[in-house]
Order: sequence, then C-alpha cells, then structure tokens
Amino acid sequence: MKALHIITGLGVGGAEQQLRLLLRHLPASCDVVTLTNPGPVADGLTADGVRVIHLGMSGNRDVGALPRLVKLIRGGGYDLVHTHLYRACLYGRIAARIAGTRAVVATEHSLGDSQMEGRPLTAGVRALYLTGERLGRATVAVSPSVAERLSRWGVPRQRIHVVPNGIDVERFRFDPRARIAARRQLGLPDEAFVVGGVGRLAAGKRFDVLLLALAALPGDVRVLLVGGGPDEARLRASARELGVAERVLFAGERPHLATDAATEGGDLPALLAAMDVLASPSPEEAFGLAVVEGLAAGLPVLYVRCPAVEDLPPGASGGALRVQGDPDSFARALLRARDAGPRLRLPLDAAHHYSITRSADQLMRVYETAAAGPSPRRPAPRCPTRDARPRE
Repeated sequence: MKALHIITGLGVGGAEQQLRLLLRHLPASCDVVTLTNPGPVADGLTADGVRVIHLGMSGNRDVGALPRLVKLIRGGGYDLVHTHLYRACLYGRIAARIAGTRAVVATEHSLGDSQMEGRPLTAGVRALYLTGERLGRATVAVSPSVAERLSRWGVPRQRIHVVPNGIDVERFRFDPRARIAARRQLGLPDEAFVVGGVGRLAAGKRFDVLLLALAALPGDVRVLLVGGGPDEARLRASARELGVAERVLFAGERPHLATDAATEGGDLPALLAAMDVLASPSPEEAFGLAVVEGLAAGLPVLYVRCPAVEDLPPGASGGALRVQGDPDSFARALLRARDAGPRLRLPLDAAHHYSITRSADQLMRVYETAAAGPSPRRPAPRCPTRDARPRE
C-alpha cells in the first residue's frame, strides 16, 4: 500500500513526532507533505529515508495551496491519504476528494473538552470540522475519551476507530549513564530532586502550577521543563517573581528520537532519566503521551487528567497518581514523592500497553478497511470560502 500523510507542520510536537515513529513501523510505503514549517521532525523523517514535501502554505487563508496539493495527490499514485491536525485535515480531505482518492483517513490528535490544539472550540470550528470529516472514510481517535467526544459532536460511531498513540518502550528504558550525562549537561547537582514537565509551553498545559508548588518546596527541589512555546516568557517571569528562577531549568524543545550523535544525552529519553518524578498539571488532554513516556522511563507520575491512564484496565495504571490541579495539592504530592526516596526505574505496565508496534498494526487494519470501503456518492466540494476557513 502506498500512502500520503498530510500534516500541518513538522516542528517538535507530539503529533509530529508520533507520525515519525509510526512511519518506522507501518508496513506501507509512505510520503509526507507538510503544509508549513518543515522543522526538526522533517529532518528526522528525511534521515529515516521518508520523502518529505513542503507545500509552502503561507497561512490558513492560502487557498492557493489547495490546487498544489490536488496535483501532488493525483501525481503520486497513492492508495490512501492520511491527514493529521486541524488545518491539514480540512485541506487534505478536500484535496483528496477533488483528486479522486476516496480512501481518506484522519487522526484526531488533540481534541479536548473545550480546546482543539490549544485553541478554544467554537460552534464555527465544530461545524467546519464536521463538514471536512464527512469527506473521509475513517477518523482515528487517539483514545476512547477522544472517540466519545467525536461521537458527541456528531461523527458517526462506525467511522470512528480508536488507535492509541504508541511509544518505543525500550528507547525510554532508564539508563543511569544517560542520567549522569544529562544532569552534568544541565548543571543539576547530584543530590537535587528533579520534577519534570514535558510538553508545549502554552497556557493550557498549566506549568505555572509547578512553579507555584516549587516555591513551597525545599531548596533541593528543581523543576525541569522540556518544550517550547508562547508561554515561555511568562513562565520565566513568574519564576523570577516567585524567587525560584535559579531552581527552574528550561531545556527547550528536544527530539523523542535522536537523529545524530550530537543529540545524545540531550534527547527526551535522556532528560527523563535525569528526572525523579514527572508532573502533568494539564486539566485537559486528548491522550497524555508525556505521562506514558514517563512511565516507560520508570518515573512516578503525578497528573491531573490523562486518558491514556484513565482508559486502562483496572490495576494497569500503577506508578501514576491523579492529583488535584492546584499548587498546594502538587506541592504535597511532590513532597511525598521526594521523601519516599529513589525507586527501581523499570518500565511500568501502562507503558507496555501502548507499544508502537501494536498501534501500527491497528492503524494498518484501519487502512485496509478504508481502502476496501465503498465510494461515497457526494459531489466534489468547492474550495473553502472566506468565512469557512480553519482558524490561525
């Protein structure tokens, strides 16, 4: 099977890195189109031998990108088109239909109760999403929680397939040498108790809660934030105002998969090894990939909301503790974790449940179903109008 993946951008983000990992395990020939921002993940895909095409889309209102995308799909001889993220799902589904490719699958990576990809959900966003969804054959939800939200929106249940995000469990296995190297690289004292936060530095992730909790914790506690985003300047200012700036480290965006020797000791698995506990204060997650990665690294995890854990069978979520989202609750839970002392760092059961090989197998079954399905009898859609375009 030959498939074309269309994604909004290829910067360092959860959906982007999940795509790269999936393509390492999918038994299909795949190309990737990025509408914008051919960033570090594009470099990684190229290093993996995947053909990456940058469409050069200038923004959400660049409808001129649509005919370029149609031409690319028509000329590629693809059996299936798979879209990722809101803008790519809308433009990709329309382009695939115009190009005559009927087998279209879309993955919904980040649909929350009130946000999608960090943006507030509005009636207009929902209506536009549902209009585009009807042009495909299958919509993949990364968790049962997302599947239920899609169903409540009005997506027919028979079109929804749950394929959880996956991880390479062995890659995240704790390595004491990586811990030493990462701590040395970051300037962290051996005796420091390090609280990690992994994700986009955006308001919805609520990393400010960890800074407020840190202010109430002993001086040997540090916070290590891994990620980049629009909230970084505000978080830095907050750390200064709270008097904890020297105890907060901003590691920036780090790859899940190292592309060369220069990233050794500084990629995500190495930084997880440097931590003593992972904290996820976000009250709204579609899956909670960082939590699963933390469990794969053998870390105790404190979280507010994580469908990846909450959707597990009873007894399979050991190592993850749900806490209230306020700073005092996090401070108390972190102090208990610190006082409990070091623990054996082995991958926990929840991490094995989300093996990338299992996710790839499930996705291939969705592909086969979509490729064999009947062609829906609907007219080819027109280009989006000025008032019916994805939000910036």
